[in-house]
Amino acid sequence: MDSHEELTRLADRYWDTRLEMSPTAATMLGDHRFDDRIEDLSRAADDRYLSAYRSLLGEVEALDPAGLGAQDRITRLLLHTELSGTIDRLSWRPMEMASDQMMGVHAELLTVAPQISAREPEHAAALVQRHRKIGTMLDQAVDRFRDGLAAGRAPAAITITRALNQLDGYLNSDLSGDAFVTLEGPADWDGEEAWRAELAQVAAEVIRPGFRRYRAALAEELLPAARPDDRAGLCWLGEDGADIYRRLLHEHTTLPDLGAEEIHRTGLAELESLRAEYAEIGARRLGTADPAEIFARLREDRELRYRDGDEIMADARGALAAATAEMKNWFGRLPRAGCDIVPVPEYLEADSATAYYFPPPADNSRPGTYFVNRHQPTEQLRYETASVAYHEAIPGHHLQLAIANELDHLPRFQRHSFANTAFVEGWALYAERLADEMGLYADDLDRLGMLAGDSWRSCRLVVDTGIHAMGWSRQQAVDFMIANAPVGENHIRVEVDRYIAMPGQAVAYKVGQIEIRSRRTELEQRRGDAFDLKAFHDVVLGSGSVSLPVLRELVATL
Repeated sequence: MDSHEELTRLADRYWDTRLEMSPTAATMLGDHRFDDRIEDLSRAADDRYLSAYRSLLGEVEALDPAGLGAQDRITRLLLHTELSGTIDRLSWRPMEMASDQMMGVHAELLTVAPQISAREPEHAAALVQRHRKIGTMLDQAVDRFRDGLAAGRAPAAITITRALNQLDGYLNSDLSGDAFVTLEGPADWDGEEAWRAELAQVAAEVIRPGFRRYRAALAEELLPAARPDDRAGLCWLGEDGADIYRRLLHEHTTLPDLGAEEIHRTGLAELESLRAEYAEIGARRLGTADPAEIFARLREDRELRYRDGDEIMADARGALAAATAEMKNWFGRLPRAGCDIVPVPEYLEADSATAYYFPPPADNSRPGTYFVNRHQPTEQLRYETASVAYHEAIPGHHLQLAIANELDHLPRFQRHSFANTAFVEGWALYAERLADEMGLYADDLDRLGMLAGDSWRSCRLVVDTGIHAMGWSRQQAVDFMIANAPVGENHIRVEVDRYIAMPGQAVAYKVGQIEIRSRRTELEQRRGDAFDLKAFHDVVLGSGSVSLPVLRELVATL
């Protein structure tokens, strides 16, 4: 077996192991081999997968890169990086802390459920078997949370409060609209009525009782032991918390030497650099160059708020349509998959982000999906909608992730990787600025929304590190963001609670954007008049989701 074949074999083994470990993700990707299974959250399963990943890593390290071509060397480096990162993550036992409103076990189940579909009758039957195991999965999660409490890993109280709100929203919803009952079934199938009746029975007798037991554990065991708002960060867990945060910063930025203090300073510098842009655009649109006055006008002018959720959806659809029409002029490689826009499910609205995106599955059985949050529309700001749409859809997440999905010559893990947050989110933030170059913002008000988005992500560098490395209180983080980003206070509170729930993830956006922006600037200076923006974009997006060190290698070839 030559080196290329050996690398392909190792990449396939790795990805099959990942999908076996995450059967729900496999279904989302259109791989139905594991539809009758559900995630095993036990400590024994963690240990089993750790052993498998360590064995694979040893084989990857033994594969001499000198015998590989350029693309294969990139694949080997990415495979090594992902295996090392997965081993590191499992080693600190993150499941012991997965009770929050963002990446908590319940939140992932409820968020993913509307995206699951059964294209064939055998898939439908298998999913019933999966649903029968949801109660056991939730019980496993509670056991891991108890292990966390025993190890001194108390959660932050606000994350449990928000999780309880989500759980109550689901448990109080009508069974007829339950996402575990209403998933899409096979077309023109004469067994659908009996299948849905069985799904409803399982939801009533297994799933909802499992969620009620889970809720009781959060309310009666985790919440009384939880950290108060003035000690919300990981640093309040002592050296264990500090170690976890260091690992998470590495995981999300893919830059092992980037520490909390440097990230904090970078955020402050980025916020300072934005002041001149606010002054220029604010003077034109609002008649003032003072950032404090600009922020006040943007927050307080009721004409800048929506009247209802339908207006939000209409503006989001308009932004996506404009970007779809223009993208061919800025990218050589275009996605084949389309992008749908749908509302965030009502039971998740109050505790979810402004928007989020799910990519199309590997089999392209459904398009990418951009979810828009319509919660409290009269508190949502019109000027934010365009930049958010360009971030989540085109030229942001949908364009990048759909293209990655369609790179058929690459191993599956490169096309569908769960890693490399800084690249994926950095690209989406880069896309918000690129949209201005593309002429997609209708006016200066939309551009102020773009600046608000950049301020918000720059604040994350300061606030995330402030909370988790420097001991900031929840209110201190809220106050900082109110002073430095023209975003509504309700939105800011939801966002700060997200950073508390997902330490390190929020810094990836700006770190990745800065890296992509720096690589482009460097290439523009090096190539001069020969610089080709389409070629730059195609190289950046042509190897799937990559680590930032690999991005540097790719751009260096241009």
